[in-house]
Amino acid sequence: MCFSAGASFTAGVLLTFVGTETIRKVHKPSQIALASIPLFFAFQQFMEGILWLTIGQARYAVLQSVSTHFFIIMAQIIWPLLVPLSVILMEENRTRKKIMLGLLAVGATVAVHYLYRLLCYEIHAEIIGKHIVYQDTTLDFWGAIRICAYLLAVLVPFFVSSVRRIYILGIIMAVSFLVSAVFYVKCLTSVWCFFAAVMSFVVFYELKSAHKKFHSA
Repeated sequence: MCFSAGASFTAGVLLTFVGTETIRKVHKPSQIALASIPLFFAFQQFMEGILWLTIGQARYAVLQSVSTHFFIIMAQIIWPLLVPLSVILMEENRTRKKIMLGLLAVGATVAVHYLYRLLCYEIHAEIIGKHIVYQDTTLDFWGAIRICAYLLAVLVPFFVSSVRRIYILGIIMAVSFLVSAVFYVKCLTSVWCFFAAVMSFVVFYELKSAHKKFHSA
């Protein structure tokens, strides 16, 4: 979380609990990817908590670099792959699944592009105005193109899917992105990942409801 180390670690612990409980509600193999999202968010928050404690301290330079790269890998490479994949696995309509496979291809392209940047360019984080800003997330013309492709991969699948109420996750992610872009544009990656973590609670609620219906049927 871009606000403080304590907030990041608190969010990480809470999301770990939610994620563990969410995994326990899985009753179909196709739900595992979606159910794992809270745990991935938890790991991401722990990495940023470490960043808060290590930024600006030379003796922890290696730990800072490792946590920075893990955070970026989660935000820019894992999410555009995991989100559309988690929705595709739950989809039973062939036509909708084909559309989402196209969106997964977009996500894979975005992920490969960010992986290339990660391997070829120096990336580091710094604290600016009480927020963590990642050097790699500049909003130039091509940066805007990357974000649009990223949004296409992580938002649209929720609205294409026929899975009941899953569009709510898309709404949460879209609103959280807009709030982050308007009020925290310079630290968009960090803030959006925190606000988007709210969807973890919706994932838990939806799988819990599906779990109850499965066992009462």
